[in-house]
Amino acid sequence: MSSTMPSDPYELLGVARDADDTTIKKAFRKLARELHPDVNSHDPDAEEKFKAAAEAYEILNDSERRATYDRYGHEGLRTGGQAPNFDGFGSISDLFDAFFGGSFGGAFGGGARTGPRQGEDVAVAVDIDLSQAYRGAKVDVNFEAIDRCEHCHGNGAEPGTPIATCDKCGGNGILQAVTRSPFGQVVRQVACDKCGGEGKIPETPCETCDGRGLVVGHRHLEVDVPAGIADGQRIRLSGRGHAGEHGGPPGDLYVVVQVALGDSWLRDDDDLVTVSDIPAPLAALGTTLTIEHPDGDVSVEVPAGTQPGAVLTIKAKGMPMLRRQGRFGDLRVVANVVIPRRLTPQQRTMLESFSETVTPEQLRADDDSMVGKLRRLFQR
Repeated sequence: MSSTMPSDPYELLGVARDADDTTIKKAFRKLARELHPDVNSHDPDAEEKFKAAAEAYEILNDSERRATYDRYGHEGLRTGGQAPNFDGFGSISDLFDAFFGGSFGGAFGGGARTGPRQGEDVAVAVDIDLSQAYRGAKVDVNFEAIDRCEHCHGNGAEPGTPIATCDKCGGNGILQAVTRSPFGQVVRQVACDKCGGEGKIPETPCETCDGRGLVVGHRHLEVDVPAGIADGQRIRLSGRGHAGEHGGPPGDLYVVVQVALGDSWLRDDDDLVTVSDIPAPLAALGTTLTIEHPDGDVSVEVPAGTQPGAVLTIKAKGMPMLRRQGRFGDLRVVANVVIPRRLTPQQRTMLESFSETVTPEQLRADDDSMVGKLRRLFQR
């Protein structure tokens, strides 16, 4: 038993000492799901922890053993010759399946594979730039997926050769397995190990797929990327994933779109955001900027007296809205007012003369003080 697990069965299952049988069983079910080794493959002690939980349940679920433990502890159980033995039971997965039934066996890789089964989904990533995201694009997608073998039409037999009924399972694809558990003998269904749960065995396996009925194929698709798509969004193509088994439908293909905005752009929902440098004299006088935009150059009017960090908004020049055809977000241009450096003597003289004419009223902010802006910034 792992040293990290409590040795007291009540403490291990998390129940009170006067807990009834229903409470104890419910606690064990919950703990067993959490500790099952297939769920905790990263924990090398998972099997020991699960066995400890099963041992605790075995003690508390048996009225005589529970009474012995309550009076004498583990020592009383050992001297009574009733220490649990898991060696003859089989794997820890068998123990879990026996207690919880076949529905949990499938979740952890057990159970027969009979009946149609849908193919798994496939995910593939594609890279596009901002211009392609703005206008929409067609992109080539190449990927590998499981396909039905066309040589044998998916039945696993070389064409023209018979397929025999499995003599071990009688064509059912499943076998009855009897195992011993701490809860008595348990009969459960497992996939036939001879036919792999198929129920039939080709006498001459297909040379192309080696009898599996499935092959790995390379696929090429041209995918339409809608205008306005954002980084990380997925495009779902039904039925383009891995082929199904036993006549089941194929899975889906998910194309994950990765949008490279470049160094000049940010995206906020459907709005495009960029920063533009404006020389301080032009910010004071007012000017017109030309912004390189995915839809062509855009003119932005900078009003006289524009302050550093001011946001200039141009309506309907953002990204197309995916779910609102014909609608666009806005373009937001953040003004980065640049102070000139390395002035010439003539420029310095001109600025000194100018500074002597500036009044306090001209320097006062119209909307808010810098301290107010800082307060709002730190309160976010």
